[in-house]
Amino acid sequence: MRFSPLPACLYALSWLCAVVGCAATPVAENVAERPPNIVFILADDLGWNDLSNEGSAYYETPHIDRLAAGGMKFTRGYAACQVCSPSRASILTGAYPTRHGITTFIGDRSGEAWRTRNRHDSHLPPEYARNLPAEEITLAEALRDAGYATFFAGKWHLGSEGSWPTDHGFAINKGGWDGGSPRGGFFAPWNNPNLPSGPDGESLTLRLANETASFIEANRDKPFLAYLSFYTVHSPIQTTPELWKKYRDKAEAMGLADKRFIFDRRLGVRQVQDCPVYAGMVETMDDAVGIVLAKLEELGLEENTIVCFTSDNGGVSSGDAFSTSNLPLRGGKGRQWEGGIREPFYIKAPRVVEPGSTSDTPVHGIDWYPTLLELARVNVPVEQTVDGVSLVPLLRGRRIADRPLFWHYPHYGNQGGEPSSIIMRGRWKLIHYHEDGRDELYDIVADIGEQEDLAQQEAARAGELRRELDAWLKATGATMPTADPKFDSAKRAAVWERRATRGLQGLESYHARMLEKDYQPNADWWGSAPVRD
Repeated sequence: MRFSPLPACLYALSWLCAVVGCAATPVAENVAERPPNIVFILADDLGWNDLSNEGSAYYETPHIDRLAAGGMKFTRGYAACQVCSPSRASILTGAYPTRHGITTFIGDRSGEAWRTRNRHDSHLPPEYARNLPAEEITLAEALRDAGYATFFAGKWHLGSEGSWPTDHGFAINKGGWDGGSPRGGFFAPWNNPNLPSGPDGESLTLRLANETASFIEANRDKPFLAYLSFYTVHSPIQTTPELWKKYRDKAEAMGLADKRFIFDRRLGVRQVQDCPVYAGMVETMDDAVGIVLAKLEELGLEENTIVCFTSDNGGVSSGDAFSTSNLPLRGGKGRQWEGGIREPFYIKAPRVVEPGSTSDTPVHGIDWYPTLLELARVNVPVEQTVDGVSLVPLLRGRRIADRPLFWHYPHYGNQGGEPSSIIMRGRWKLIHYHEDGRDELYDIVADIGEQEDLAQQEAARAGELRRELDAWLKATGATMPTADPKFDSAKRAAVWERRATRGLQGLESYHARMLEKDYQPNADWWGSAPVRD
């Protein structure tokens, strides 16, 4: 046995008694007698500042804003990694990536194969787990064994066939498989072995929301876990002509920028939120969240359903589609600064958390697992090594013990990030770089944009944090990059020079083009709708 099933049995019995005694009573009057439902909504590549309630003046997200206002918003919520697969694995296991072994996005190159990317980096990234280990007892498995119906929709990216959602505790899987981006795009016809295409032009994002709403309706009379894992707003960025026009016009009304990018160390970084295609994707995702919330309300399940919302890493300001700005945070997806790891992090838990609450306590992707199990009154499986802590005390207005938080990314990725490890303790964040051994130290509260490195001024503090970080890396068996004996510094410098000159010019031109009145990405707007004259 993984854990005692007694609590779930007691709640199931109380629910059964309520039904027998009041067979004609509406569902809404009985739901509080059973364990709470859980709806977990995970965005892909959504930045901390990509929501209107977080400060964006360009994107419009009324449904997600309402979700955030209905529970607790964590102002210092963090993903477990600056890229997707490690973060996703940590949400489902409660373990740091150094433990479950998925330390980069699955499909990334490692060892000598990294040279084929022709980036001429100084180190070779280590190997990593390419499937979520079968011995991990996932959140879905723990809840399933406690009597929950379990459902997954959307992006999985935690392994190939044999390590898909149905192999890790989800009874139903709508669209989760190997791929990390939607093969065929965001409009039907797409190519997904676990989600047949609908009519031509159907929105994948809205389809996933409707599948989730259908599952909720079919399982309204039992506790359920509905895990909605959007592919959006990952590249390719695609929207409808109507939404493109809405946000093109909005950008123009706000005043079009003359310059959108700066070069930060290794790659151009977007500084302005005005991409109308990306903004359309954000609105569609928000509409999809609205579909799910409306279904809960329609069925009278709101008061016994925990709803969570977060993202797997920072917004894509570098690499991929270069589609958003994370300011005031520095960097974005794939990078070691706050823009790469700080996320929207919301928990709506009726009768537990006061609506409109906020917390500035730093919290981490490893905390979802113990938090949701405690809210469901399910014991953490004794066989599962969990690094996170339950956030329920914070939800109830109390405190949790001070603790350091850690990140380890011994890879390069696609967005200009450097192989590094991080320790955060309170307001202090130390970044250790594995290429040359240097450290950076930032006071995140006073310097949210990480512009002033205090490693020399605060040498004693930096040394203490570095020793604590080194001890954690050793204790968790962290893998490390190795120096490449074929490294040519002149070739690497040439790559960076190209990116800083021609690369930056190309980015400026391409993104300015999206805001021109005659912009058209292809003949049929990704099959989303007929072309308008």
